[in-house]
Amino acid sequence: MSVLLDGDLSGASRMAGVELTEYFVTDRARWLWRFRLDQMAADPGHARWMVPQAVVGDQGLVVGHAGFHGPPDEAGMVEIGYSVAPDFRRRGYARSTLVELLRRAAAETAVTTVRAAISPGNVASLATISGFGFVEVGEQWDEEDGLELVFEVPARRVPPARLEGSRQL
Repeated sequence: MSVLLDGDLSGASRMAGVELTEYFVTDRARWLWRFRLDQMAADPGHARWMVPQAVVGDQGLVVGHAGFHGPPDEAGMVEIGYSVAPDFRRRGYARSTLVELLRRAAAETAVTTVRAAISPGNVASLATISGFGFVEVGEQWDEEDGLELVFEVPARRVPPARLEGSRQL
């Protein structure tokens, strides 16, 4: 992440062993890399929850990133986040990424609830979580993204039909 933060896309691609797109060095992405590095510096023991995972497309090209915003809180809740580069949207990558994040959360005994916070105007993300059992539980204000609708689903009650047949990333 520090190499990406420096804007060295080719160096980061070499280190990762996969081809990263320009999407990984946009201002928005750089903000995320700085934020995650600061989180991990503050509590290195939580790094496994905060390191973004690559979303790999059909050609082996990394088309986005996903992960958890941090470890489970005292109630067992984790918040997920995912992003697909604009050139690769509407191809099923976000839905496949959501499936993988839900699988990972369900595999962790400390996780009881999965949360997704989405801008009310983000129609694509609202459609992505549709059918996975998420229930709107409120709103929150995010300093970076503004108003977000908050959705939650029990970690082990995701409808199985939505998980079957999905491609893993």
